[in-house]
Amino acid sequence: MKIILASGSPRRKELLSKLVKDYEIIKSDFDETELKEKEKNPEKLVKQLSVKKAESVLSNIKENYKDFTIIAADTIVYFNGNTLGKPKDEKDAFNMLQKLQGKDNYIYTGMTVIINKNDKLLVQTIIDKITVTMKKLTDKEIIDYIDTKDPLDKAGAYAIQGIGSKNIEKCEGNYNAGIGLNIEVLEKIFKENGII
Repeated sequence: MKIILASGSPRRKELLSKLVKDYEIIKSDFDETELKEKEKNPEKLVKQLSVKKAESVLSNIKENYKDFTIIAADTIVYFNGNTLGKPKDEKDAFNMLQKLQGKDNYIYTGMTVIINKNDKLLVQTIIDKITVTMKKLTDKEIIDYIDTKDPLDKAGAYAIQGIGSKNIEKCEGNYNAGIGLNIEVLEKIFKENGII
């Protein structure tokens, strides 16, 4: 069984490596722009994005492999009715973090798993919502965090793991899904289908 991660995210690679050692990375070539502009519901957005990413990889590989599993995911940060992407620069990161401090925001992760086994195709999509409460930070604390460069490649300009965790007061929901992959559910799917 060939296992394919449809993502180049270092965090998703690290999480998947906890379950399986042997997998291949094939990034999706799905253009997210139009869907992100059109779909404003965060749950529907991450669901559709993860499905489209998985289908994109499926269409590129199905001729090459007999039995395979594709794992695709998408994570967004949602605050005050808006989706927060990765900051454009340090000033943008500062503005995002200043708005979030002392308040709740939500991480949504959609994960789609496509399993092709014995010529049967199984598709499952899981949506996780994680509530994150940020600590109240001073401007200096925000600048110090931005100086680490950690927030610059993260949606919402923060991470719940690593050095970003010190800025989090509370995190409710599946922690691993908040990082990028619900590996507990993924492990269950793998076991049910004899992948591990």
